[in-house]
Amino acid sequence: MGRTRDNGRMKVGLDGSSAMWVFLTIAFAGLGFMLYVLVQLFRESMRAMRPERRVANSLVREHRPERVLMMKPLKSSMKDGTHMKKSAGIRTARITVLLATLAFGVAAPNRLLADDASKDGPAEGGRRSKIETPNPGLTERERWLLEKVEQLEKRVAELEGKVARPAEAGPSQDSADPGTAPGSDGPMLAATSGNARIGVKVSNAAIGPAAGQATEKGKSGGGREKAAPFAFADFTWLNGNSRTKDTPYATSFFTPEIRADVDYNYSFNHPKDDTIGGSSEVFRHGEVQVTQLGVGGDFHYDNVRARLMTQFGMYSQTTPRNDASPARGQWNLDNAYRYISEAYGGYHFNALHGINVDAGIFMSYIGLFSYYQFDNWAYQPSYVSSNTPWFFNGVRVQIFPTEHLKIEPWFTNGWQSYGRFNNRPGIGVQILWRPNGWLSVLGNQYMLGEEALGNPGRVRYHSDDSIEIKYFDKPENTGLDKMAFSLTGDIGCEHGGGVSCWGNSTKGPKQDFLGFMFYNRFWFHRDRFGLTLGGGKINNPGRYLVLLPPINGATAASGTPYFTENPGDPFKAWDASATFDYMPSQYITFRWEFDHRAANVPYFSGPGGVTPTSCPSAPLVENICGSPGAFVPGFAPDLKKIENRINLAILVKF
Repeated sequence: MGRTRDNGRMKVGLDGSSAMWVFLTIAFAGLGFMLYVLVQLFRESMRAMRPERRVANSLVREHRPERVLMMKPLKSSMKDGTHMKKSAGIRTARITVLLATLAFGVAAPNRLLADDASKDGPAEGGRRSKIETPNPGLTERERWLLEKVEQLEKRVAELEGKVARPAEAGPSQDSADPGTAPGSDGPMLAATSGNARIGVKVSNAAIGPAAGQATEKGKSGGGREKAAPFAFADFTWLNGNSRTKDTPYATSFFTPEIRADVDYNYSFNHPKDDTIGGSSEVFRHGEVQVTQLGVGGDFHYDNVRARLMTQFGMYSQTTPRNDASPARGQWNLDNAYRYISEAYGGYHFNALHGINVDAGIFMSYIGLFSYYQFDNWAYQPSYVSSNTPWFFNGVRVQIFPTEHLKIEPWFTNGWQSYGRFNNRPGIGVQILWRPNGWLSVLGNQYMLGEEALGNPGRVRYHSDDSIEIKYFDKPENTGLDKMAFSLTGDIGCEHGGGVSCWGNSTKGPKQDFLGFMFYNRFWFHRDRFGLTLGGGKINNPGRYLVLLPPINGATAASGTPYFTENPGDPFKAWDASATFDYMPSQYITFRWEFDHRAANVPYFSGPGGVTPTSCPSAPLVENICGSPGAFVPGFAPDLKKIENRINLAILVKF
């Protein structure tokens, strides 16, 4: 049964020669773009050296005696809009005081200068020129003016310190990416650190799927500041994006993250073994279960990045079960990664608007919905998201040419796989464009991977594309205050190894994927309540992206004769859902959802369940007769074409 049934999506069909031309085109285009990136990196590194020379010169010139008065430099640190406005007001007050002082100084005698050093040399001990004791030759009025200036300087410093302290408490996490996707991705704040010693603003433009990254203290990020990608607007309204706006206890080195997903599902099919199939989010009937408990966060220092997120609960069993690649070779890859949803490290380059190079295990870039239910508008995504990858093992490069655009090439072991299925890995690219705060356009492409276990000639192509629009936004309303929709279309196919992209032919039967999903979201009472209506449909002959029902413990690697996934096997399905959310805090969601799902073949768990109650040929071990998915004499699973479910969930994210 050599086929990956993992979460998957559509593929774009090409024959072998066309696929090679597509690959060569992408390879040469990628080479040209990477050369451009290297040039930008070289230019940025050269710019980074210039401010330090200018600063060194300014330190020497700073103490020239023709300056009547030197004020302490303002600390530079990343602030949100409120802090920036307050800081601007303080700077305006300081400038006003300086201008007034200089106006009086024009009429005052030149002996106002308190520094007796030579005009060309720095002040003794490297200190700034500062009036510490009145010159005996000054008049009483002049001494009074100097005392007032010093008092005002101290007061400005106190006010500045009060404004700076909240900003220095730690970076806030903005979930504008996703994965990010995860997400997320993403990921998109640029941290700005200040060097108090020389009073120069430095930007390290640390773009990432989580919090901003801090530059190492005392080092310059170089060059002028550039706008952080996707930081120009609030994108917490997006489907698949976390809606939290800040992270408690975040520091310049570590941004913690804790997630909890606890749910109760009720199937009106009443399976006697409480097993629900056909979903990558819902697994048990009539029970309270911990679907996912994640603990981890983002590390960021001196442009070095890392992220770790655990997965305890149902996900630690169900996600590895949908990957067939551990069946190839040794070392039990499914157990090695069972309790990890994200684990990667990388580096941020201060070029363009930021470039990240990361390697490890990531949330999949394909698919609109997040792996984490807290980030989504609905608990049960439609098939084009539920059946597409939730993770990838590989390398990604996030390139931000502007603050509105992300280009993200990928190199992966395979289609939602810990290892390779055959001898060829997969490549892909994501392009994300957000021209303003109400529109997001996403394109995800995947190609050239050989994803059928034991069948090296079968190649997969897939295209997953989404658009999200916020078409109503009245945050001051106490009733309906926001509306948005998301539309996703997927298309793909496999060719070679006994199947064809273009219909039944001498090469084999048609093996393709076509689907869509649409969701509309309503927010009420200043985003305290939410209502989502939506659904979708797929057509997947060959069933290569259909989640295998867990009949007698069947897995993606084992398959089962009770639900075959052979070339040409038909599968069509559609669904609809209604979701109501209560969100008293940005960190918690109480969710109620009704799902209706249907297929053209028996697929969903019925009253009789999918677990054999006896095993005449071998002893039952962990409710499995013989090997996973094997035929059991006298047993037949109870599968239905329709399933109706109610889902209740508590979702938490810090």
